[in-house]
Amino acid sequence: MSDPWDYIIVGSGAGGSAAAHRLAATGRRVLVLEKGRALPTDVSTLDVGRVFGEAAFKAKEPWRDGRGRTVKPEEYFNLGGKTKWYGAALLRFQPHEFDADPAHQCGGWPLAYDEMAPYYDQAEQLLQIRHFDVEPDLRTILDGLKRRDGAWEEHPLPLGLDSTILDHEREAKHFDGFASAGGLKSDAQVRFLNGLSGTNTVAIETGRDVVGLEPSPGGADTVSAVICADGTRYTGHTILLAAGALHSPRLVERYMRETGLADTAASFDQVGRNYKCHLNSAILAIGTSRKTDVLRKTVLMLHPDFPHSTMQTLGWMDGEIVGSQLSGLVPSFVAGMLGARAYGFWITTEDGSSPDNRVRAAGKGVDLPTIDYDTHRLPPAVHQHNRLWRALRGHFLGLGLAAFIKPIPLEGTAHACGTLATGQTPADSVIDADGRAHDITNLYVVDGSALPRSSRVNPALTIYAWALRVADRLVQRAEA
Repeated sequence: MSDPWDYIIVGSGAGGSAAAHRLAATGRRVLVLEKGRALPTDVSTLDVGRVFGEAAFKAKEPWRDGRGRTVKPEEYFNLGGKTKWYGAALLRFQPHEFDADPAHQCGGWPLAYDEMAPYYDQAEQLLQIRHFDVEPDLRTILDGLKRRDGAWEEHPLPLGLDSTILDHEREAKHFDGFASAGGLKSDAQVRFLNGLSGTNTVAIETGRDVVGLEPSPGGADTVSAVICADGTRYTGHTILLAAGALHSPRLVERYMRETGLADTAASFDQVGRNYKCHLNSAILAIGTSRKTDVLRKTVLMLHPDFPHSTMQTLGWMDGEIVGSQLSGLVPSFVAGMLGARAYGFWITTEDGSSPDNRVRAAGKGVDLPTIDYDTHRLPPAVHQHNRLWRALRGHFLGLGLAAFIKPIPLEGTAHACGTLATGQTPADSVIDADGRAHDITNLYVVDGSALPRSSRVNPALTIYAWALRVADRLVQRAEA
């Protein structure tokens, strides 16, 4: 039997990759286990038909929703996780978003923004974040929007994209929702994992579906090994969960049930609860003139009347992309006309916490895992999101743009977080302010499930920063 690994990291997305990067610098032995494989480097990950039409790269794992219906969350099992696919928008949570906001059903973090700020700095540097100029068509729309309502604030959108991406038109048109074939997106694999593959103390294994945790002989309060679906067993001193907010809580739930911790651990009742994914809607604004902007996703818009919401631009639109979303409802030539004259926007509203919005593992008479999420439990968020849409619809109409909205359904899990939230006590959280499980001494959480608030922006940068902070605490503990 080989010696135990110092650190085993389950998952290779934002949290897993950032933690691996920090821990690898210590020279200790680090193992990263990823359920999926590395994506192909051909142009298939930029192909609209393959990515949207066939959903060739999405997971096909069936779940139940809160009403018992079968759903398939839009998860990705591949090296680098969701960071390979989503839009490279990398924004900080604001300082006040680390505090509780009871009126919006938001609990607080057990730490202040100032404690996260150095790790935001590190993450931004490692991810090589930059801003891009606003293109002409978007400038016309934004100027018109601000003429109609001067309270709109325009902010450059921090993007993890290579500075030369505009020299590669296909990549520039397909970075938002696609995986870069040329490594031009600052995803977890490109910025963190590729640099670790040649080291002697770090191993990255793909095709390893971790399905269970094994207790140590001394008791269930310590994990001694992780078990994969093929029976492979890896022993380690410290286990870091980075499988995502849908998958990490299921591992913890099963472990606690199987070992009896469910009957004694104060935090068990919080496992899987307070699932958050934002209220997200895509808006298609269609005018009479053809739109020629290429990158498009360059701006974040804020408005004081909607303090828990933001609007971003979406990436490239054309007939093929529009047609893939309309699922054959219109002829291809009509989709082509619409796509050539369309601009996409994305509105996000922070959803509060409801303990009834939760993720549960299969078992005990339940054939599939459950994702029970109902926006009716979040009336302040729903009210603000609807007000924002109505305001924007009027603004766009005044600019000669017909606006159509597509609310993102339960299956849209790009911003999933909150199911193993950090907090002060086991009564209201699963992990402490350093990411360690309250009731399992060597188990840490470094993915989005740790986030007790979703903020009003994409959570990826905060997941990177959180993972760097947790790993830093582990290094300090080891050195002490």
